[in-house]
This record gives sequence, structure tokens and C-alpha cells, in this order.
Amino acid sequence: MQTATTPVPIPPRDTSWLVARGLIPDHGPRRVLAVATFVNMLGSGIFMATAVLFFTRSVGLPLAQVALGMGIAALVGMLAGVPVGHLADRRGPREIYLLTLVIRAATMAALAFVHTFWPFVVLVCLTQLAHSAGGASRGPLVRGFGGANLGQYRAYLRSIANLAGCCGALAAGAAVQLDTRAAYLALVVGNAVSFVACAAIITRLPSLPPVPAPQLTGRWIALKDRPFLTVTVLDAILGIQGQVLVFALPVWIISETDAPRWFVGVAVLVNTALVATLQVRASRGVDTSSAAGRAMRRSGLAFLIGMALIATTSAMPGWVAVTVLTLGVASHTVGELWHAAGSLELQFRLAPAHAQGQYMGISGLGTGLANVAAPSLLGLLCIAWGAPGWLLMGGIFVAVGLAAPAVVRWGERTRPDSADAV
Repeated sequence: MQTATTPVPIPPRDTSWLVARGLIPDHGPRRVLAVATFVNMLGSGIFMATAVLFFTRSVGLPLAQVALGMGIAALVGMLAGVPVGHLADRRGPREIYLLTLVIRAATMAALAFVHTFWPFVVLVCLTQLAHSAGGASRGPLVRGFGGANLGQYRAYLRSIANLAGCCGALAAGAAVQLDTRAAYLALVVGNAVSFVACAAIITRLPSLPPVPAPQLTGRWIALKDRPFLTVTVLDAILGIQGQVLVFALPVWIISETDAPRWFVGVAVLVNTALVATLQVRASRGVDTSSAAGRAMRRSGLAFLIGMALIATTSAMPGWVAVTVLTLGVASHTVGELWHAAGSLELQFRLAPAHAQGQYMGISGLGTGLANVAAPSLLGLLCIAWGAPGWLLMGGIFVAVGLAAPAVVRWGERTRPDSADAV
């Protein structure tokens, strides 16, 4: 730890055009974290876009077994966030995050040798455990090195993560076109290499010492923080929106509209492009708990508008449906931008500095539960019920968004210090 007599080294300021335009951070830990995020998500995007095809067409597992194994892994993975987050708070997040990256690299590489169901289940469970643990341990790193404009930096990281995921998905298209075991194995190995590369980049970060916990502080304070748990529930319900464009909308376009099938890919591209370019702008001003609550309220309204537009397209001619669907996707993406800005702010704002990892683990648990529930809920409402179901789901988002500011004020009142002091 630096003392008053030990000057902190200041890296030379980068005055390049990219830094001046805010496209990359200045030299130092912020740039290191940004590069590591891009590399990590580039590899993950390559694999996630083709995971089911790899296990079914290359490994040879039946689709039902793949779905079962990935469902088990999703549930198991949610168990790791809170304890590993607590470990990162107490032992240092950099070292714990590095360990999770190494585990993810090893388990991903081992998938190349899987041919039967149970080894597949064990490895995907280990991968999900490390993924969940990595998210919880990465949170304190972002908070520790994010600087004065933490909200904008988090938004920037989300933007480049979306950009990297999109690039990875496009690269995966070549393997899908080839449809050979060698092509799929290249994606698996590429993802494993991305974790190794990410770990190598993270080693360039200085070690971040744990923040001392106040006296008489319990070990599992996040589990006893009822306002934060309530915020997490609301955030998880709004988080179901993440499955709308990748699960419900493709099925709706193909089965219920006259829009061309290729618009499924265009919808994802529109969403990704808007998130990558507008997330930082949408996060400006969302730098207090109350502002975050208001952003979540606005997101619910945007989701309703987007889902109402989508619901009207079943009886439209193809070109009209494409136009209205594009407007619906754009409105939904605006809601996603506001939801992400509010959610990220609250994850950091309401969490004490000495327990950031533990609180990130709770948030990750809520997100995981939402991802598990989303396909069934959206399938029941939006697909099976049709237009009324889209409107009902939008109404749920509105109700949750309207409740958010009051719950956030409750959380502010129960913080031991000022709620707006990070």
C-alpha cells in the first residue's frame, strides 16, 4: 500500500486520437481491463454462438441431453457467485479472477475430448461455476480501477463486450458453414486460448488489496440486506428482457409474421450495434442511486412500447412487418440501455466497498435465475399466447420499473453511509 511519502507512479498520458475521442481508455489499469474484456468476450462469442451445434453435430450428443446438461450447469453455476465473491473481497480480486480464468481455459480445452454425456455435464458445470465466480471477482476490480467516472467506464466495458461478442459470433459463422468437427474444435480451442490470453493481460494489473471490513460486520451481509435483495429481484425480472430478442423474437418472426427469415439476424445486429454505440451515452447522468431507479423506470416503459410494436406484426405484410419490427427492436434496445445503466449503478452504489464481490455474487444469482426462467415464461406468454402475451410481458416490465425508485429509496435509507458516496 502506498504511503504519504511514497509517490504513486503516474503513467504517461496517451494523447492519441482514440483516447481523445473516448474510444479507448488512457494508459493504466483501465485500459488493461478493457483489453481483457474484449479478448474474453471475443472468445466467448465465438463459442456461445455454436455451443449447441458443437455438442450435437461434433460430439454427437442428442439435443435433449445437451439441453439437460446445460440446464444443470446453469443451476450449478449460480451457486459459486456469493462464496467466491466473498473470497475475492477477503483475499484480493485479481488473484481469484486469474484462477477462474485458468479453470475456464482448462475445462474448455477438455471439452475437445468429450464423447459421452456425463463427462460433458461435469465439464460444463465446472465451466459455469468458474464463469459465475469470475463475474463476482471481476466486480471489485472494476470498482477498484474504474476511476472517478465509474459509471461511464462500466458502460464502456459493456459496449466493447457487446462489440467483441458480435465479432465472435460473426467469426463462428464460418465454422457453421463448414460444419466439420475440425471447424468446431477450432472454436473450442480458440475460446480456451482467449481465457489464457485474458489471464495474461490481467497479470499486468497491480494487485488490489482487500478493503478492510468494519468491526462487528457479519460474514454474509449481502444475504441479510433485504433492500438489496429486493432490488436484485426487480433487476432479475427486468433482466428477462435479455432473452426477448434472442429467444422469443426469432420464433415469433418465423412462425407468426410474413417478415423474411433473414430478419432474425438483422434484429440481433441492430440490437448489438445500438448497444455498442449508445451504452456510454445512455449511462451519462446515471451516477446516483435515485438516477438509477429512474433509469429502470424508463426502461420498463421502453420495453412495453417495443413489445407492443412487435405484437402488432402478425397480420402485416412482410415489408411493413420488417419496418415495425425494426422500430420494436430499437425501442426494446433503448430499454435495455437504460436497464443496464441503472442495474450496473445499483450493483456498485448499494454495495459496501469491503463486500463488492459478495454483492456481485448476489446480483449474478438473480441474473442466473432470470435466464433459467426466461425461456419458459416467454414461450408461454409471447409464443403460445401471442399478441396478448407480448402486452402482458410488457406490462410486467412496466410494473417492475415503476416499483424500482421506491425500492431504491428504501435501499438508500438503510445504507450505513451516504448512498451516493462510492
